[in-house]
Amino acid sequence: QVQLVESGGGLVQPGGSLRLSCAASGSIGSFNTMDWYRQAPGKERDLVARITSRGGINYADSVKDRFTISRDNAKNTVYLHMKSLKPEATAVYYCNLRNYSPFSNTWGQGTQVTVSS
Repeated sequence: QVQLVESGGGLVQPGGSLRLSCAASGSIGSFNTMDWYRQAPGKERDLVARITSRGGINYADSVKDRFTISRDNAKNTVYLHMKSLKPEATAVYYCNLRNYSPFSNTWGQGTQVTVSS
């Protein structure tokens, strides 16, 4: 069983920066993806960034050049560094880990990010 614990959310002014962390524990396969999603009030949960265990990275168009995803495989931790934050980035941010062998799909509890002056 896999567990995810997120941290790093909070209140930040427009133009500011935050770094989110997601630590995984449990049965983590060698081939997996670790993603960050976000869900704003009244909206669907959308993919923000993805990083594979082999280092492949994808970003949503809306965050390219401002958000950076990275991972520390030794610590089973994924990070999301967010800069030049805009009010529309306000949402609950969720970490997701998908193992492919054995298959499992696990969500974190979410961390609130609020961008406001």
